[in-house]
Amino acid sequence: MEQTAAILTDAHQRVIRYLRISVTDRCNLRCRYCMPPEGVPDLRHEDILRYEELLRCARVAVTLGIRKVRITGGEPLVRKGLVPFIGHLAEIRGIDDLALTTNGTLLREYAPALKAAGLRRVNISLDTLQRDRYSHITRRDALPAVLDGIAAAREAGLRPIKINVVVMRGVNDDEILDFARLTLNDPLIVRFIELMPMGQGEWNGSGDFLSGEEVLTRLNASFSLREAAENLDPASANRLYRLDGATGQVGIITPLSHHFCRLCNRLRITPDGCLRTCLFSETETDLKPVLRGGGSDEDLAAVFRRSVRDKPTGHGRVAGVWRKCNSNMSRLGG
Repeated sequence: MEQTAAILTDAHQRVIRYLRISVTDRCNLRCRYCMPPEGVPDLRHEDILRYEELLRCARVAVTLGIRKVRITGGEPLVRKGLVPFIGHLAEIRGIDDLALTTNGTLLREYAPALKAAGLRRVNISLDTLQRDRYSHITRRDALPAVLDGIAAAREAGLRPIKINVVVMRGVNDDEILDFARLTLNDPLIVRFIELMPMGQGEWNGSGDFLSGEEVLTRLNASFSLREAAENLDPASANRLYRLDGATGQVGIITPLSHHFCRLCNRLRITPDGCLRTCLFSETETDLKPVLRGGGSDEDLAAVFRRSVRDKPTGHGRVAGVWRKCNSNMSRLGG
């Protein structure tokens, strides 16, 4: 299939430029807001898309205007062969931004090879700077490995490094200022994310929820904060700020309190090959019948177009209700 100047546009005139590819549902952590202590049932091996199939999806997506690709999981680094896969993705003409979301526990081992393969940057999930609390939240004693992974990403030249902090009232909201201080002398981007009701995690509806507005209020009470000049992309999920004199930045991501659905430009491919146009919607399209049934690249492109055409206006919170997404985050990739 030859590359064209096609543009994926949904029924609400949103131009789709961003594809998130979840390569595995496996994870080496057991975060309380994500899954129960015993984890969740693994997808069958035969249902997971092969790397060749994911590369085909990426190539077709690029012909339709996708320019940004992010690799997610589960924890993507637990899947064997990820580094060569990243290398093949980096060779696809048209991908302008290639990134990875990880919990950071394996970054010390893989960061140099990922950079050499063509990965540009990483997002690292980290909800606390306290070792005991990290063990409580994730059910794993892995904070030293994550901090070492952040250092390894820095040494490898992956830029920028973004730290994703899911803020939970009564759990880690007392560390908001500590996380913000990380940006004073380090070019990190620390992003505070509202807790979302997902999967089989310990979500009680609203008791743990802390809005991005409250996070910003707390930051403003302790620091001289100004909006960053980098807030140029209207489709970006976060708003960036800079503490006075800081090297790095802080960001606020508000998927629930101030959703960005009207500007959403993203698609997701799950590890079992389903195309999902909205994180909170249970509607998805299985790509495997085309990928494994002899379909052409044009057939695959047609599936992308049909799915995007039906992309919903917004998620359930837009209607003013707390509607939980029943799918597990470990499968969707966030």
